[in-house]
Amino acid sequence: MRLIKKKVNVLEEISKKHINSNGSIDNSNTIEVKDLKKHFIGKKSFNDVKAVDGISFHVKKGEIFGLLGPNGAGKTTTINMLCGLLKPTEGTAIVGSYDVRKNLNKVKELISVCPQEAAVFPFLTGRENIEYFGNMHLMSKEKIKERAEKLLKLLGLLEASKRKAKHYSGGMKRQLNLLVALINEPKILFLDEPTVGMDPRVRRKTWEFISSIKKQNRTIILTTHYIEEAEALCDRVAIIDYGKLVALGPPKELMAEHKAKNLEEVFLKITGRRILEGI
Repeated sequence: MRLIKKKVNVLEEISKKHINSNGSIDNSNTIEVKDLKKHFIGKKSFNDVKAVDGISFHVKKGEIFGLLGPNGAGKTTTINMLCGLLKPTEGTAIVGSYDVRKNLNKVKELISVCPQEAAVFPFLTGRENIEYFGNMHLMSKEKIKERAEKLLKLLGLLEASKRKAKHYSGGMKRQLNLLVALINEPKILFLDEPTVGMDPRVRRKTWEFISSIKKQNRTIILTTHYIEEAEALCDRVAIIDYGKLVALGPPKELMAEHKAKNLEEVFLKITGRRILEGI
């Protein structure tokens, strides 16, 4: 444990250097997180929860960055702070050169979120769902139609888009959820477990689609419990547990460092005690 803590401290120090001493931001990075904390205070002190406990990392422009950890590790809490849904207890979160505490409206103009639960309207068709969210972003009718057509074709949902979403399978709803998040062409996309409920074939197709988004120079932050998904898609991953950063780097480098045959083995070595205890 001492070795892991020492290494993580070094990783955090490296990440901190990406926020310059004069407060300016390194333009090669899209997201900067420094000493970020979120503590929930219970009615009694033993009910206090340190959901995120002083993590630091940066996300480079145009990369797919994985945020991994067991249930309750602090992944979704971190994303919610970066999106402005939760106010940090302490620390700094810079998204697209804007501080989420001071310029949240500017941050919202740059981002889009694909949440864990499918946020689609069951009594609207697939196409109507996409168009509805396009209107919410004040896009022109022509632009909405153009984008919807393109996105539906890319995921092979053009024919299914004529049906109401309530008739979609769980995997199709997740795919539609992803298209809804992309209608406004966000520069930064947060994907919170985007392939839950998908069969292996649809999941692989969605992986290809996510990779194609990266090629458009968009930055993607991905959380997933499918560790092979992170290994296949992510340029770098951060593994957090108990709200703390325990590993950071490209999957292949982490695998080599921990003498593991895959990223899942690295994950189990680092967070294994928590899983075995069933916490």
